[in-house]
Amino acid sequence: MGETLQEVVDAGFTEVDLTDGWLRPGDLAPTRLEELRATLAKVGLTAPAISAIRRSVIDPVDGDDNLAYSHRTIDAAAALGVPLVSVGLHRPLTPEQQSVLWFWTVPGPKDPVGDKEMWHKAVTRLRELADHAASVGVELSLEMYEDTYLGTADSAVALLADIDRDNVGLNPDLGNLIRMQRSIESWESMVTKTLPHANYWHVKNYYRVEDPAKGIILTSPAPMESGFVSYRQAVKIALAYGFNGAFCVEHYGGDGLSVSAANREYLRRILPERPSA
Repeated sequence: MGETLQEVVDAGFTEVDLTDGWLRPGDLAPTRLEELRATLAKVGLTAPAISAIRRSVIDPVDGDDNLAYSHRTIDAAAALGVPLVSVGLHRPLTPEQQSVLWFWTVPGPKDPVGDKEMWHKAVTRLRELADHAASVGVELSLEMYEDTYLGTADSAVALLADIDRDNVGLNPDLGNLIRMQRSIESWESMVTKTLPHANYWHVKNYYRVEDPAKGIILTSPAPMESGFVSYRQAVKIALAYGFNGAFCVEHYGGDGLSVSAANREYLRRILPERPSA
């Protein structure tokens, strides 16, 4: 644990998202949670968020277990002093997705479109998590992801409105949507619709090549400053809407930590300087 976190520090980070693909805080005993807290303090890191990944509370197989796990993750966040938990409705990768280089090139599980009962179940369960989070002083953020009820800007905003809780916002992870090898809504439109409701932001970018005549769309990971989305413009739009949450820099492939560090520096260059106190 300490060695991995030290690598994050050595890459120049002072904050870390405790993504549960690395460590599951919601499954740690109190003594292990205290060990994690002490290790973070020892290496000089703070955690603005815990991201619970592929733990859909409406998964047809594991939805009940994921709901219980999400509750435990909220309690772990409160115990660690982490102010926000990011959750989503995406499910585990299929064997077919795991067998290819880039998993998003193969269709994955989909939330049933137009299923009012399933939509209501998502609203009810996410609202339950929101109420629990509010009771322990934690915010909840909903990560956007393809082919879920958080898979388009309009659907994500509608789901948030139905949940109707002040401590819940969106995590508009544009990368999860622009990497789809199909036609997509413009990133400018998605930013304009979702950032007024955002309280956390996973940021990553992709190259996107389209040949309409041949019906070919190809995508691959890119550094934030080089890819399809102009994050310089996206961040300006976000700040104009009052976004003041944390950014979590991400990257797939290669030395992801180093590319994420470069993404951090890019963000620092384009963010306006705060006036001195």
